[in-house]
Amino acid sequence: MLRYFGGFKPIIIPIFAPMVKTLRNLLFVCLALFIVGQASGQEVQIELGPDQLGLNETFTIKATLSNDKIKSYDQFPEIPGFQKQGISQSSSMNIINGQMSSTNSIIQYYKPTRKGKFTLPPFDMEINGGSFSSPGKTITVDDPVSTQNSGGNVFDPFAEFFGRTAEEPEYIELEDDAFFAVSADKEEIYSGEGVTVNIAFYMSDQNQAPFTWYEPGKQLDAILKKIKPANAWEENFNITNIEPSVVEINGKKWNKYKIYEATFFPFSEGKIEIPRVPWEMIKYRVAKNPTFFGSNRQEDFKTFYSSAKTITVKPLPPHPLKNEVAVGVYQLRENISSLEVETGKGFNYNFGISGVGNINAIQEPRKLSQTNLNTFAPNVQQQINRGYGRVSGIKEFSYFITLNEAGEYSLKEYFNWIYFDPIRAVYDTLRPEGKVLVTGESKVNQALSGQRLGGIYDRIATENNQFLNERYKYYFSAAINLLLVGAVVLLAVLIIRKK
Repeated sequence: MLRYFGGFKPIIIPIFAPMVKTLRNLLFVCLALFIVGQASGQEVQIELGPDQLGLNETFTIKATLSNDKIKSYDQFPEIPGFQKQGISQSSSMNIINGQMSSTNSIIQYYKPTRKGKFTLPPFDMEINGGSFSSPGKTITVDDPVSTQNSGGNVFDPFAEFFGRTAEEPEYIELEDDAFFAVSADKEEIYSGEGVTVNIAFYMSDQNQAPFTWYEPGKQLDAILKKIKPANAWEENFNITNIEPSVVEINGKKWNKYKIYEATFFPFSEGKIEIPRVPWEMIKYRVAKNPTFFGSNRQEDFKTFYSSAKTITVKPLPPHPLKNEVAVGVYQLRENISSLEVETGKGFNYNFGISGVGNINAIQEPRKLSQTNLNTFAPNVQQQINRGYGRVSGIKEFSYFITLNEAGEYSLKEYFNWIYFDPIRAVYDTLRPEGKVLVTGESKVNQALSGQRLGGIYDRIATENNQFLNERYKYYFSAAINLLLVGAVVLLAVLIIRKK
């Protein structure tokens, strides 16, 4: 209701306020009743298969949800004496007197493994976040029964709609074009040389069978416990996502799903045995007569097996540093901060070793004995790259060097690094090519004056403070005692003669 007061703008007089409040409360009650009605309409029924069946028949557990979709469900229980065969889903819709209702079902199939009496204990299932119970039952498995069905297995999607009993569709297994493999890029290596191992699942472009991963992380852990060599350094490529890549094998294209990749560097000669290992995939069986309603595929499992492999690890050829050198294909990358310096002043020198191999195993280059080059322990940096089926990188040793005499110095006379090249099967040495020109007066005397020249005080902390032989102490004490006794005897004789 609007009223005007002078020149003021119209305002609303709240005479309808009580009515608005009543309508709001009524709407709230209706909404609550609607929600309760929806919740009460969601009903779950768990149906168990027959009490008695033949050895060639199938037992089922069926969970049916009314007026809602099955968004999540818990694992179906295990039954002693039975093996899970797969899961299928179905749905139906009814309209009676204008009222629509729907049901969604999920069915777990079990195949008996032997005859006898078996107990399915009471169990709880979680469906769409709610918990539902079943009392369980006793199941008797007898001899196989004959299955004659002249009319065939026909699935009618409108059976429940018209009140008829629906039969489960017939599923068939498609031939797959896939395999599982554990491969290595080399069959024979030297001790310390890297071998890259791949674990992958392959499917061809012509494959029609549908597959899904089944607990890949858990299966991979079990496989690695069997194939990892104990006496080797591992560089893991850390695959986090299983993505397909196209490869060609014997002229045929395959989708490669790489599950694991790592390079192993064995510490000693011998053999690396990679056994035959299984890999399980979820393989779906498809409906023989696909329909618009219900499920057109059924979950099943298939296990693939890899082939066993043996990798021979050979010893390195004879060499004085055979047990110390790194193995790989390496190059020298050096860097000098200044090519001309004054005596007594230092410069930075980087001795970098880059290439393919176990970068972690690279040791500091050898320093040759030269008295006029002064340096300290180097700073070390390394970078490791894992990709394209190999381990590569660089390790840098940074030195600060001072020289006290003028002249031209070739750094190859002070540093070198020995390694074994497995491609050429030879030992090789990396030597610096850099030269440094040192100018100025000799700083040798200044360097000596700034150093301690040694002596007894410098040796106190390192020398042993024990007598070299305890017998010397005994002889010395005995001699002193004899001298004292002799002096006393002589004194006594002199006193007697005087009297």
